[in-house]
Order: sequence, then structure tokens, then C-alpha cells
Amino acid sequence: MQDQKHRIGPAVAGILAVGTLLAAGQAQAVPDAPSAWEKCAGIAKAGMNDCGSLDGKHDCSGQAAADSDPTEWVYVPEGTCTKIVGGEVAAVKPAK
Repeated sequence: MQDQKHRIGPAVAGILAVGTLLAAGQAQAVPDAPSAWEKCAGIAKAGMNDCGSLDGKHDCSGQAAADSDPTEWVYVPEGTCTKIVGGEVAAVKPAK
């Protein structure tokens, strides 16, 4: 009976340690909230743009006619647009 107690204690400690490591890993996987957003032109999929086009063809979201149109844009966290192939920063605005 005492031998079982000696085995259960380390097993429980191991499970708790793994749970703590997993929780810490998940906390780091979630990025911080952006302090600013940038309009990233040239990466929007057809019908997935945010607001009007840069050239004034339309004034609404969801009206991009083609993928990767250089006049269509989406908001991305500041500093990420130029990391996306085809992305070009059109403007930056502070986050709420």
C-alpha cells in the first residue's frame, strides 16, 4: 500500500507540471492586441475587402472583384502588411 502512495505522488506532480507547461504555452501563442492597424492593399481576396477601394470604384466592404487587386485592402496589425507577399501599406490608424 505504501508503495502505491510513492507511485501516485510523482504521477500527479507530473500531470500538474505538464498542464502548467501547456497553459503557459497557450498564453504565449496568443498575440498581444495591436496598438495600431494598417490598411494593407493588394492582399484582399475577392469579396473580402474592408471598406471602399483606394481608387474610389466603390465605397463598401465585400465588393472586391478579384483576388490581390492593388486597390483593395484589409486591416492588419501594424507591422505585418509588408511581411505578406503583395502587401503594401496604404495608411495606419490607432487601435481602439
